[in-house]
Amino acid sequence: MNIKEFFTPKRLLFISLFAVFAFITQRINFSALVGADNQFFTVFQFFGPIAGAFLGPIVGVVAVFIAEATDFLVVGKELTLINIARLAPMLFATYFFATINKTDRSKIFKIIVPLAAIFLFILHPVGSQVWFFALYWTIPIIAVLLPKKYSNSVVARSLGATFTAHAVGGALWVWTIPMTAAQWVGLIPVVAYERALFASGIVISYIAVNALLAFVVDKLKLEVPSDVLRLNRKYAIKA
Repeated sequence: MNIKEFFTPKRLLFISLFAVFAFITQRINFSALVGADNQFFTVFQFFGPIAGAFLGPIVGVVAVFIAEATDFLVVGKELTLINIARLAPMLFATYFFATINKTDRSKIFKIIVPLAAIFLFILHPVGSQVWFFALYWTIPIIAVLLPKKYSNSVVARSLGATFTAHAVGGALWVWTIPMTAAQWVGLIPVVAYERALFASGIVISYIAVNALLAFVVDKLKLEVPSDVLRLNRKYAIKA
């Protein structure tokens, strides 16, 4: 692959736009994480995963990583294991949301990630006591295994994406942040509430951004290749 041909000016423009908006949303805290000081879920949870749907899985992951790395450097976060580990969940969520279930390779990858998270969680002494907490992470697996007309829906992809992020984050969290079994049990209803909000936010963000981008592209009569910006005309604003 020719890097110069791949990273065209138009592609770099959209990568930059998504990275900037993702960086801004990371500055808005939504809720505190249990078990660690000064760690928060942010509005980025509602927006981050959709980048890959417009830019493609790989480019979307790159855009999200740029936003996360920029936030890391600009804020001057301490170089701790948990801060570094927190970069990973959204990258996996972005890939999940970006890929529709056409190929066995993408389906297998999206199943392996939560399965590995479940295994790592249960392998931990505390995680083994609350193994049922990891049942949340079967949701991405179910979303992938549904018939295509359901598994490729925005709702299924949003649920799969947010719970993939939760699976990766949870598996890393149990090994890096000391928490009791009681704390994990107490998180069960909180997770249901937060992830329902995140999934809803991803759905709304995707439809809204898709409509906005389609409107701008049509209004300005921009010629943007479909491999640079993937718009779903189903959600475009009709004239």
